[in-house]
Amino acid sequence: MFKLAAMTSVCPDWGVEEIIEGMKGHGYEGVEPRVGWGHAAGIELDTSPKEREAIRSKVENAGLKICCVATGARFATEDADALKGYIDEADAAIDLAADLGAGVIRTFGGARGKGQVFWMVHRTAEAYKRVMDHAANRGVTVLMETHDEWCVSAQVRAVVEKVNHPNMGVLWDMIHTQQFMEKTEETMQTIGHLARHLHAHDGRFDEVNGPIETVGLGEGVIDHTTPLKLLNASGFEGYFSVEVIHKPGSDHDAEGTFKQYSEGFRSILEAI
Repeated sequence: MFKLAAMTSVCPDWGVEEIIEGMKGHGYEGVEPRVGWGHAAGIELDTSPKEREAIRSKVENAGLKICCVATGARFATEDADALKGYIDEADAAIDLAADLGAGVIRTFGGARGKGQVFWMVHRTAEAYKRVMDHAANRGVTVLMETHDEWCVSAQVRAVVEKVNHPNMGVLWDMIHTQQFMEKTEETMQTIGHLARHLHAHDGRFDEVNGPIETVGLGEGVIDHTTPLKLLNASGFEGYFSVEVIHKPGSDHDAEGTFKQYSEGFRSILEAI
């Protein structure tokens, strides 16, 4: 069965204790730190071993789990120096995830550059292969998210298949595959067996200009019920993680977001 989680981007100004209290109050089970964004929780790639141990103990003693480390690493990057930086970021995130007890890290494909999709897939897969040994040694799975220029699930599947490693999988962000007009049944058939983690955020499309307005779960046009129904039937046991992004110091309602998405999540489970 699914477990409800949330990224620290929902509550960027909260410390670890506040996150624990807020999540437990609304039935969350997982915490997904977004590294590199300066969140008040202080879970970063350069967090010391002592601090990592203390954070993990606080979270686990409260009955929660750090379920994923979300990075900004982009493996389709053409520039060799920039790619090396992203690989270093992923390697550091693998260590952080292992130390915190998280089984997976989130990465992106990112900008694909020029050329045929076949070669973009090949180049991206070769980049991912550079972190696979480290991931296997630390017991962490590297996930490629359906995001940015990699929203078409068949192309994400192709990368994962070319990497061909048990520590490589997919993070299914449902808003992006649906934004590219994929039917949920098609996406499920393509990457459902590779999905290890889910990102949730509902939205409405601006029919004139195209961008998505983020709204509460169940208040937009994104279908979360069908994917969860299909994944549940397949035996999926990962996290449904809320990815609503608030900037640190901005005017936002973290508590309200936690409450609304928790209630929406429970309604979906009742429907399936």
